[in-house]
Amino acid sequence: MINSDDLRFFCVLAGQPSLAQTARMLKVTPSSITQRLQAIEDKLKLKLLNRQGRTITLTDEGQLLVERARLILADMDELQESLQGRKNELVGRLRVLAPLGFGNEYVAELAAQFQAAHAGVTVELVLSDSPNRQTLEPWDVVIHIGALADSAMLQTLLARNRRFLCASPAYLSRCGTPAGIADLRHHACLSLQENAEDVTMWRLRAPGADGDTALRIRPRLTSNDGRVVKQWALKGHGIMLRSEWDVAQELRSGALVRVLPDHTLPSADIVALLGSEQRQRSARTMRFLDLLKASLGAHPWRGG
Repeated sequence: MINSDDLRFFCVLAGQPSLAQTARMLKVTPSSITQRLQAIEDKLKLKLLNRQGRTITLTDEGQLLVERARLILADMDELQESLQGRKNELVGRLRVLAPLGFGNEYVAELAAQFQAAHAGVTVELVLSDSPNRQTLEPWDVVIHIGALADSAMLQTLLARNRRFLCASPAYLSRCGTPAGIADLRHHACLSLQENAEDVTMWRLRAPGADGDTALRIRPRLTSNDGRVVKQWALKGHGIMLRSEWDVAQELRSGALVRVLPDHTLPSADIVALLGSEQRQRSARTMRFLDLLKASLGAHPWRGG
C-alpha cells in the first residue's frame, strides 16, 4: 500500500519534465528516482508514466493519482496545521515558485528568514524563468513578474515595478543617444525571452501622447537569461528593456543610463499567485505572503 511519502514523491515527479530533472530537484541519482517509481507502480500494479525519449507524460492512472494525491496531502497538511494551531505554531511544507533572477536576489533570503522564524515549516523554493503553467497547482505561492496570460489563480500585488530602456555610457558615446522612438530602429537592441511574451514588440508612450507607440525591433542579441542580457548592456553591446528591480543599482552607479527617460513603458508589476480555492491557502501561506508584501512592497532595490 502506498503512503504519504509516496504521494509527495509522485507529485514532485509529475511536476517535472523528466526523471533527470526530478533527480536534480531532489538531489538524488536518476537511478534512485527510477527505482522509487518502479516500487510505487509495483505496489499499485499500474503503469503511471510513459517515457518518450528524455521526457515523461502521465498515464490516465498517473493523472488520477496526482490529482487525488494533491487533495489528500492538502487535507493532511490542513489537519496537522489545525492541530498545531492550538499551540499557535505554523507547521507543514511551503512550496514557492519564483523567477530565477528575482528569486535569487530577493526571495531566497525571505524564504530562509521565514523558515528560521517558524521551525515547524519546511520551505521548498524552486527558481525558474520558464515554468510550465500546467504544473502550477502543486505550489502554495507562485511569484510572477509582468503580464499574465491567464488569471485562473488569485493575484495579490507585492510591488510596483517599472520598466526602463537602458544602455551603457560607452555604447551611447559610440553609437549616439536616441532622441525619439523611431531612432531605436537604427540601434543595436537586446532582448530577454521570458514568460512567452512577444519580446520584439516594444511599446513606449511619448510625453503628452494619448497612447503607446508600438515598435517592432530586430534584436542583435537575445537570451533567456536576464543576467546575460544585462551583462551585454553593461559591456556596451546595445540597448535593453529591463525591470527596475534588476537595473536600479546600475542606474544609481552610472554603469547604465536610461534611454528616452521621458517616455514610459508598460509596467511589469510583481505579484503573488495563490490557489483559487480557500483550502489551498494555509496559514503558513498567508503568513509568508504577509512577509513578501512587507519586504518587497518597500522596493528594496531602490536603496532606501
